[in-house]
Amino acid sequence: MRNRAAIEFSLHWKSRYAVHNDRCYIDKIDFWRDIFPGSMGDKLEKLDARHIHSETFRPGELVPNYNDKNLLVIRNPPHTPATGITKVTLEPGRYYPKGYFWKPLSSFPTDQTPVRLVEADDTSLVIDTNHPLAGYPLQVKALVKHTSTIAAQRGGSLNDIAQIITARGPGMQAPVDEIRYSFGGATPLKREDESNDRLYYRSPRLVHHLDATARNLVSSFYGQILENGTRIFDLMSSWVSHIPESLESCHVEGLGLNQQELEANGRLSSFMVHDLNEQPVIPVAESSFDAAVCTVSIEYLCRPLEVLSELARILVPGGILALTISERWFPLKQVALWEDLHPFERQGIVLSYLLDQGAFTDIHTESVRGYPRPAEDRYADKMSNSDSLYFIWARCTK
Repeated sequence: MRNRAAIEFSLHWKSRYAVHNDRCYIDKIDFWRDIFPGSMGDKLEKLDARHIHSETFRPGELVPNYNDKNLLVIRNPPHTPATGITKVTLEPGRYYPKGYFWKPLSSFPTDQTPVRLVEADDTSLVIDTNHPLAGYPLQVKALVKHTSTIAAQRGGSLNDIAQIITARGPGMQAPVDEIRYSFGGATPLKREDESNDRLYYRSPRLVHHLDATARNLVSSFYGQILENGTRIFDLMSSWVSHIPESLESCHVEGLGLNQQELEANGRLSSFMVHDLNEQPVIPVAESSFDAAVCTVSIEYLCRPLEVLSELARILVPGGILALTISERWFPLKQVALWEDLHPFERQGIVLSYLLDQGAFTDIHTESVRGYPRPAEDRYADKMSNSDSLYFIWARCTK
């Protein structure tokens, strides 16, 4: 019987505001050794490639259940806890590594377990140490990518599948009403480099900003939610749109900052050069498009709510808005605090943008992590995994 496999696990759950799907690819799974949630190990061992098995878990089964006792009060805290490198300004609503508060939480300085700051004043902090997924029913879907058989066992590491797929972020993207993001106070969308964007982007950059695996995953995502024969607006476009060729008879209009990059984009039917930070009004008629996409660029917008209002205006009722985030960007041009946020918090703040703007419904988030980076990639010797991706999509209500 086969004893090895590569499997993509999808963690499906629903918060008050959105439907979430967090995908995690795990290679070299060993059915003899690894620990699976529920009965998934026995079921998956019998499946061939491209088959799916799913199981549902009640709150408390996959991660510890929510407990009010995990809301901890720290008296007389330091205003800016030291990380060993720098000091951090605390913002209610944000997650921080447990190691920031290691002494009062009886932890250790390098503990990266996320805990959420609920309240903060001069005399105390309230820290929520519950798992970000605590309290949610969870469904796990496992897609077998490929299988193999190893004749002899020679040791190796053990994978706790439930721990791997729930760790390092899932749950952190869900907004909480009582402690909605403030992110920097009065000027959260300032940038370290406030120089003119047209000058900064005046030289074309005909290079990919994602590895090949990640680019294929983005194209696959757009291919699943967009339709043939539609009008698509590519916001903050460049020389590649990531809209798959399998989507036929689509009119794709791009908006970007560099004319040469836009001219090199063979997927565009037309384009315009326009600086959204200088003028967030999009020079397009109302209800002109069936869908809009923005790929790994929303972190550069200084006035995202105004731009989202414009996107709602130019989309037809029921039109789709799809946003993609990665963990890479042009340094200094991203909005303040973006670099300091956990990747799932970045997804959460974009979700909050949509909620605050008010013209979008049926909101979904999806993350993809763990796929191998192509061997020929220029960073393959430094990073074994493909670029992680974080999607948000919704429908326009207007």
